[in-house]
Amino acid sequence: GRYHMFDGDGMLVGFRFDEGRVSYRNRWIHSRALDAEIRLGRAVYPGLSDLMNIPSPELVGDAGPFKNPANTHIVRHAGRYLALYEGGPPTQVTADLDTIGELTWDGRLEGPMTAHPRIDPRTGEMFFFGYQPFPPYIRYHVADAAGDLVHSTDIDLPAPIMMHDFVITENYSVFLDSPVCFNLSGDGGEMVRWQPENGCRLGVLPRMADGSEIRWFEIDPGHVQHFWNAWEDGDRIELSGSRLNHVSFGMQSGDVDLTESSAKAEAGRPARYTIDLAAGPATWEQFDDMGGDFCRFNDDMAGVKTRYEYMCGFTGREDVMGDFNTIVKYDAVTGAKTEWFPGPNGHVGEAVFAPDPDGSNEDDGWLLTLVWNDSTDETDLCVIDARDVAAGPVARIHAPERVSFGFHVNWFPGA
Repeated sequence: GRYHMFDGDGMLVGFRFDEGRVSYRNRWIHSRALDAEIRLGRAVYPGLSDLMNIPSPELVGDAGPFKNPANTHIVRHAGRYLALYEGGPPTQVTADLDTIGELTWDGRLEGPMTAHPRIDPRTGEMFFFGYQPFPPYIRYHVADAAGDLVHSTDIDLPAPIMMHDFVITENYSVFLDSPVCFNLSGDGGEMVRWQPENGCRLGVLPRMADGSEIRWFEIDPGHVQHFWNAWEDGDRIELSGSRLNHVSFGMQSGDVDLTESSAKAEAGRPARYTIDLAAGPATWEQFDDMGGDFCRFNDDMAGVKTRYEYMCGFTGREDVMGDFNTIVKYDAVTGAKTEWFPGPNGHVGEAVFAPDPDGSNEDDGWLLTLVWNDSTDETDLCVIDARDVAAGPVARIHAPERVSFGFHVNWFPGA
């Protein structure tokens, strides 16, 4: 059917390091919708470009009108492993990648959950939100260190926007109300439209406050699909991410070629934002011309000032959304940029930072990234010393099969 790169049932791929050896496994996430299709022996749920063509309950029973494929990200919080998809609640899985089922905190989670929650490593709290194309457009939540949902509040927005990521500081949660809006007109055009006439702003909310307490700061129209980190510096909040001047995800109905429209999507460029809480203005500046995304940093530094940022980028070929070929490290203090390019046949996945338990510096650790070689059709898990990215891998783990392209990756010590 009309397949978009955001479609597809979730599959978890796991590499486990244990006493100098590495094991590998992968497992489908068994959503209720996928299990219904397995029973039927065929696919009946549509993709994002044909979302309202919902299957009959006579076919899928209690699996629901929409599929929650849990295909975007995975996090660990309070002993739970949560596979995430921003159109539905989290799906709990085991450390061995078996599916347990959707988590709704006994029905107290109303609406979906973002694919990018933020976990404060000092307090153990998990902060997240959910967005939807009908009011309330944004609902914000906090789960405490024990995993209990302890705070939920609506944030009033004038339009149904797409909000994929956000950031936290020690005292605030920060949101980007960008001009990426859902199109509910049914006119056959893009499901998600770029509407700069709506304006753009950054919202700052005390972490446990009611949504009515949010303060908005106007900024030039732009969108950030993935942020790095944020922190407070006196009356200023600083944050960074991969910024797009214009957004087109290629999610179109009608007879448009989705492969072509997706490939033409613009890549973001690294940018830093500053919010002046006392004086009011919010500003931004681009700090590199390289296109890229999948912004990562040392997660032990979430909410406090960081020096190093890691990104997947493009070197020497046309940007194609999701198909990266370079691992990049930025040093915000010196302005240095270092890169590792795996060669003309290499395609890299998101690089997650695995901290050295014996380290003391922010970049003491390794970057783990999956690299597919299109000439051999093989995938390696590459281990890169984060202090010397340009030197390339210090180790390679050869996967027993080609690992399918995916979105996000995480490192769970002691799993």
